[in-house]
Amino acid sequence: MTSCNKMIGVLLVFFPAIFLEIDILPRNTGRKILLSGASSQRSVARMDGDVIIGALFSVHHQPPAEKVPERKCGEIREQYGIQRVEAMFHTLDKINSDPVLLPNITLGSEIRDSCWHSSVALEQSIEFIRDSLISIRDDKDGINRCMSEAQSQHQARVKKPIAGVIGPGSSSVAIQVQNLLQLFDIPQIAYSATSIDLSDKTLYKYFLRVVPSDTLQARAMLDIVKRYNWTYVSAVHTEGRYGKSNAHRIRGIIFLPIPFCHSFPQI
Repeated sequence: MTSCNKMIGVLLVFFPAIFLEIDILPRNTGRKILLSGASSQRSVARMDGDVIIGALFSVHHQPPAEKVPERKCGEIREQYGIQRVEAMFHTLDKINSDPVLLPNITLGSEIRDSCWHSSVALEQSIEFIRDSLISIRDDKDGINRCMSEAQSQHQARVKKPIAGVIGPGSSSVAIQVQNLLQLFDIPQIAYSATSIDLSDKTLYKYFLRVVPSDTLQARAMLDIVKRYNWTYVSAVHTEGRYGKSNAHRIRGIIFLPIPFCHSFPQI
C-alpha cells in the first residue's frame, strides 16, 4: 500500500471521531495559529505538518438576506462550528502521536469557514487552490532556495499544497465545491452530504463521504409504510436539492398500490 493510499485510509477511519468526540483534550497550541485571510479577511485555523488537509466547517451561520451580496456571515455556531474545529485538531493530534499509523509523517490542517453558504464555500475553496498552485510554482521555479531560513519556514507553513479537503456539510454546497476541486484533482471527503447525486462517479470522481446516501433513508421510509400497511402517503419536503431529491426518490421506488400525494393546494 502506498503512503498516499494509507493516508486516505487513515482519514476515512478516524474522520468520524471528529464529530463523535465530546471531551477535547488539551493540545499543544504552539503548533496551531490563527491567521486572517489576505483577500477575504476571514479567520483561518492552521496546524503545520508534512501533509496539509483542508477543511470547510460552518463556523458561522449563513449570511443574513441583506448581507448575502457582501458574503458577511451570521453568528458563531459553537456546537457545529467551534467544536468541529477543535475536534479535528484533536483527531490529528491522536494520529500524529501514534507511531504505527503514519510513521515519519505529520498531518497538518488548514480550516476555513464555509458559513453553510455556497458562495462563501467557493470563495474559500479558491483560496485552497491558490495556495496549492503558488506552492507548486515556487517549488518548480526554485524560489524557496533563494529565501532566508526564516522566510522559507514561513513559506512552507502557509503555502503547502492541500492534499484533500474535508467538508462542507451541506449536499448542495458540497456539489459546488466538488465541481471546482475536481478541476485540480483535489479529493474531497464529506461528513454529512447525503445527496444521491454525489454517488455518480462520472460527475464527481474525486468525491468520498463517510455517511450513506439518501437512498437508504428513502427505503427506510418505505419500510415503515409497508410495516404499518398505510393506504395513503403524503410527502412534505423542504426546498432545495435535499428535500426534492428525497421526495422524488420515495415516489420512484414506491411499490405499494396506494395513492401518493406529492403536492398540496395552497390555503
